[in-house]
Amino acid sequence: MYRKHNREQYKHMIAFFSDLLLLGILTLQFAHTWYTHYLNVLVLPFFRRGNWAVIAIYAVVMFLFFKIYHAFKVGYLRRTDVFFSQVLSVCGGNLITYLQISVILRNFAEIAPLLRLTILEFFSLMCWTYLTQKLYFVLYPPRKLIIVYGSASAKMLVMKMSYRVDKYMICESVSADTAYPEIAEKIQQYDGVILCDLPLNLRNNLVKFCFAQQLRAYIVPEISDIILRGADDLRLFDTPLLLCRNYGLNFEQRFCKRAFDLLFSLLAFIPVLPVMLVCALAVKLCDGGEILYKQKRLTQDGREFVLYKFRSMIPDAEKNGARLAENHDARITSVGRILRKYRLDELPQLWNILKGDMSVVGPRPERPELCEEYQKQFPEFRFRLKVKAGLTGYAQVTGVYDTVPYDKLKMDLMYIENYSFLRDIQIILMTIKIMIFPTQKTNEELEELLENFENQRNEP
Repeated sequence: MYRKHNREQYKHMIAFFSDLLLLGILTLQFAHTWYTHYLNVLVLPFFRRGNWAVIAIYAVVMFLFFKIYHAFKVGYLRRTDVFFSQVLSVCGGNLITYLQISVILRNFAEIAPLLRLTILEFFSLMCWTYLTQKLYFVLYPPRKLIIVYGSASAKMLVMKMSYRVDKYMICESVSADTAYPEIAEKIQQYDGVILCDLPLNLRNNLVKFCFAQQLRAYIVPEISDIILRGADDLRLFDTPLLLCRNYGLNFEQRFCKRAFDLLFSLLAFIPVLPVMLVCALAVKLCDGGEILYKQKRLTQDGREFVLYKFRSMIPDAEKNGARLAENHDARITSVGRILRKYRLDELPQLWNILKGDMSVVGPRPERPELCEEYQKQFPEFRFRLKVKAGLTGYAQVTGVYDTVPYDKLKMDLMYIENYSFLRDIQIILMTIKIMIFPTQKTNEELEELLENFENQRNEP
């Protein structure tokens, strides 16, 4: 066990030096561009330390973008996801740098050198991602895991993890009804265990067992677990306590969030207005119907409001009652599919944000009738109404378009219980990534793959 633990420490050390090497390569490439192109056009050239400061700022800006977009996550994310994150990080960092250089020059700087730098950096990123991924999986092959399950819902989790055969290899499954000593014995034969929907007493015992054996444990959280993760640590004399405040955001957080919502929506209207005009024209020309779709939704404390979207479905799409859109829903128009794919149908909700019905980041607003149905299945669904509904949210950047409601609820509660302004900024930037690179799988595709898997397994 200790040998495996040491290998994990080496993995983090290798990742650290690999990230440092990449950041150093990008910074040196910028330094070359700065010294050969921009330094010579300064009216009052910097001395040595001034140049070093410009280069250091570039390294810091690039590091921040890479952290926000998880662009250093080689071995954790798929190769394409890592590369897309790096591309956005470089584009964002170079845009900030171009503005910085323009301020230094007191005029708009020549953009061609930075464009050449960006192309060179893209090539460096491709090479770095390919080589480091290869090295990572040679040194750290997929972990052999066992899953301990308490319900059939574990099937979908297994199928999701099978998309990452480069990281996870589920070799065995065991039911929660199995005797505890047998489960513990089986767990020790693998690199880690997945605990899914287990009785509380069994789960607690297995978590402590894995902790004692230094075994990795992947745990599917319950709603109560997520609430506890947002608790504050207290101490009453020599007794530790966890305090769950359970009232959503405090006054300061609500004030700052509303101020940011107003600033963001006002500034966003300027660049997106031409895009909204094109979207409106496309919807109208598609079938001649209404451009906007209006619908009652729920926001903070269950208050109803009218939500605005570009219409993506045929007229009278819900004449037979409200139901969620599916991946290949025949009601979605050809233009609507494009709008949904790139999240452009949501742009009119900037008006909802200005009015105060919604926030930029928060749980997506649900229809009252659907919310009522969900609460019949799991009463905790109303917990997500502790904050305003959002244009985008944690569930939208971490899940898929048709993530099941219960999983969405868990992710929304993770956001509420661990709210921070920096997390809002990160979610907004991740939303931009999803709009540009919409590569996520849908649950319908996962279910289809699961069905095919079951059929193949049952064949003689």
